[in-house]
Amino acid sequence: MSKTKRSSYPAEPVLQPGDLLSIQVTSLNAEADKPFNRFYEGSNSQQDLSDNGYLIDQNGEITFPVLGTVSLGGQSKSAAQQQLTQMLKNYLSEPKVRIRYLNFRITVLGEVANPSTFTVPTESISILEALGLAGDMTVYGKRENVLLIKQSEGERKLIRLNLNNSEILDSPYFYLDSNDVVYVEPIKARKEQASTTRSTISLILSAISIATLFILYK
Repeated sequence: MSKTKRSSYPAEPVLQPGDLLSIQVTSLNAEADKPFNRFYEGSNSQQDLSDNGYLIDQNGEITFPVLGTVSLGGQSKSAAQQQLTQMLKNYLSEPKVRIRYLNFRITVLGEVANPSTFTVPTESISILEALGLAGDMTVYGKRENVLLIKQSEGERKLIRLNLNNSEILDSPYFYLDSNDVVYVEPIKARKEQASTTRSTISLILSAISIATLFILYK
């Protein structure tokens, strides 16, 4: 019986506007590298790292020392590294470029134990790992209809995922991109419970108000 072949590694995220990047340049001449690095000995190294990152603007571009405006949006991180490496060969001997995200974040909301926004230092996280960061679903979470919200090139995309189906492991959405939002919807019983709770609170508040008025005007 044949087995389903699963990818060992997630697809590399695509750089997009709003991404904040750390870009480190090295070559055979450390002194020659300095103009291309915002961090080096003697620079303003006490500043917060994020202040020295490269923010991709709405046009998918960054402003890089010496090189000027460089378009990185829409490329994978490895492709962007290759592009910068080629451009730097005009200035450095055997340059190497390392790019890291400074703001790879995902958000998990809804029926989870700890809804929040999480920074991911590994730059790679699956939807199951994201739910784990949020303390997993509550008993009221809809595992068969989890909503994934993706922002790409100014457009919002909504994807429904069934986590009860093993095919989720082969889904192109199994691994998340930076700024993805995972929303776990409540089951019907939870909605009815919430509605009942609101009604009960309203009745209690009304009763308290009536009792207060009765006491005041007695």
